[in-house]
Amino acid sequence: MLAKEIIELYEILDRPGEVGHLVRQLYTETGINPTLETVTEGTGSTEFISFTIPGIHGKQSGGNAPTLGVIGRLGAIGARPARVGFVSDGDGALAALSVGLRLARMAARGDRFVGDVSVMTHLCTQAPIDNRSPVAFMGLPVSMHTMTEHEVDRRADAIISMDTSRGNRIINHNGFAITPTVKEGWILRVSEDLLTLMEQVTGTVAAVVPITMQDITPYENGLHHFNSLMQPATMTSSPVVGVAFTSQLPVPGSATGVSSLGVLDAACRFVVEVAQLFTRGSLSFYDKKEFEQMIGMYGDMKRLQG
Repeated sequence: MLAKEIIELYEILDRPGEVGHLVRQLYTETGINPTLETVTEGTGSTEFISFTIPGIHGKQSGGNAPTLGVIGRLGAIGARPARVGFVSDGDGALAALSVGLRLARMAARGDRFVGDVSVMTHLCTQAPIDNRSPVAFMGLPVSMHTMTEHEVDRRADAIISMDTSRGNRIINHNGFAITPTVKEGWILRVSEDLLTLMEQVTGTVAAVVPITMQDITPYENGLHHFNSLMQPATMTSSPVVGVAFTSQLPVPGSATGVSSLGVLDAACRFVVEVAQLFTRGSLSFYDKKEFEQMIGMYGDMKRLQG
């Protein structure tokens, strides 16, 4: 379980002002030294934090084992002064950091995965609220392009994007859901390996988010997007799968008091297991042979990434 890590990080993130230095301090106790960068655009700013938990045969150690990237995708963790407290939209950052903290602690006591796991997110405690339909979303402290450029690790062989996705009428499920795999502008079929692992970890039927072509195009092109869950797929040729925090009814991303320890723990346990199997080479995000066949038959779809 990751309840300890989730609660520790929640206590750090649920406060006004810059919190990145407190998060970094928590990681340095495990031997990991995160990179922290404050980026300001116009009237908004946020702190980008990133780090890597090195594997036994990972690239950081000179090996060639696969690298998994875990992104905490969100608009912000707070909407101060309009809202006081940690907002629903912040669950992506909280989850990704919790996964990273668990893996860092495991590695410190000798339980290292075969390949590297990189974790990236950003931390903004006072972003605007975006009044969208059917419910209000969190606004962006900096542009989506800037966010995605900072969050996507080009060394990652596959990426998990964790994001709150409760503000819709499309996926009516309390808990978390995964998306089909997206690679180079193609929405591929849902990974059987990921479905199996999700059912194993949760003990329930797997839930899948029905993403569309609009959802995998750049966020600022004027088209309708489900949310920003799949934006990392616009910046990499590696396969990307979204892990979405979902609800039975639409819930505003700007709402406080929404984060659920049970839901976060289940999603984080799932991602930890994905990391273990993927970096070992025992889990696949997509069928490489079928993907090559599709490219041969219909051409590439990379134009949708730009």
